[in-house]
Amino acid sequence: MCARRVLRAGLGGDVIKEPSKRWRESGPDLFSEPMPGRVEPCLALLTSKVPLGADWSFEVKWDGYRLAVHIEPSGKVRIITRGGHDWTHRFPTIADAALALGVDSAILDGEAVVLDERGASDFGALQKALGGRGGKRHAEEARLYAFDLLYLNGLDLRQMAQEDRRHLLADVIDHENGPILMSADVDADGAAFLRTACDMGLEGIIAKRRSAPYRSGRGGEWLKIKCIQSEGFVILGYEPSAAAFGGIGRLLLAARKGGALVYVGGVGTGLTQTSATALRKQMDQIIVPKPAARMIGRREVARWLSPELVAEIEFQAWTDDGKLRHASFKGLRDEADAADVFNLG
Repeated sequence: MCARRVLRAGLGGDVIKEPSKRWRESGPDLFSEPMPGRVEPCLALLTSKVPLGADWSFEVKWDGYRLAVHIEPSGKVRIITRGGHDWTHRFPTIADAALALGVDSAILDGEAVVLDERGASDFGALQKALGGRGGKRHAEEARLYAFDLLYLNGLDLRQMAQEDRRHLLADVIDHENGPILMSADVDADGAAFLRTACDMGLEGIIAKRRSAPYRSGRGGEWLKIKCIQSEGFVILGYEPSAAAFGGIGRLLLAARKGGALVYVGGVGTGLTQTSATALRKQMDQIIVPKPAARMIGRREVARWLSPELVAEIEFQAWTDDGKLRHASFKGLRDEADAADVFNLG
């Protein structure tokens, strides 16, 4: 049983799905609002507490690549990354499934994922399917969990309330199998939903304000509450080791603070022979003589890098001196994904 169904069953809740057939009845000719070429995505604001009140709905936090699927009146499909790159060729099954939805035009907002045996999203498996950071492969096994509908049959929906957009999305995606599915909107207590997600080993949950329009950026209409902290950090360099996978003893990491990079410690776990070998090859192409951040203490054995690579790192907490505690490498974020580097504020 996949993760979303387990969550629903475990909480005794149901997906909020009240389909409306208005889009099928109206047709495309009644509206003339132009279809946006690209919409900057609404981003979830990180918070430590689950919001309270009837205006909040909850979803699983998927761990993949944020995508906008544009179904154009011409019959063409474009799949656009968060950074604005066209990745249609990398998700052919999602593109084919989008054409099969039976709409004249639409923009779906969602997350492309590869699921593990439990039905949970596996970022590493998705990266492997795509050939790694900057890879050229395509992922037929990926599926899109759509969670918002921004445009439909000539009508721009972004000013509608989130719950009304969800109702229309539920009617467009009226199936429970295939490459495009609807991300479950669970009608349950938010704190209980978070506990269940954490007990299942998921990354966390997303809370969304039902009455809010779709607003680009990180305005607080969407919130993310994580079970495990996972953020992007710049790789400053690495410490070689003859005994470690790929010869990488430890990656040296940095976060942003103001306009500068600040060293936040290292990570030596999470790498496999395959991922370490590929990473080492990339890092050795961008060696520089000095670190891009101020380092306290001499690190004579370190090899410094141009600050181009962003690693996704899981960690449990921060030490008193501002270093990552119990960190583990998850993978590299792709430039096209517009990955955020963690900001210390």
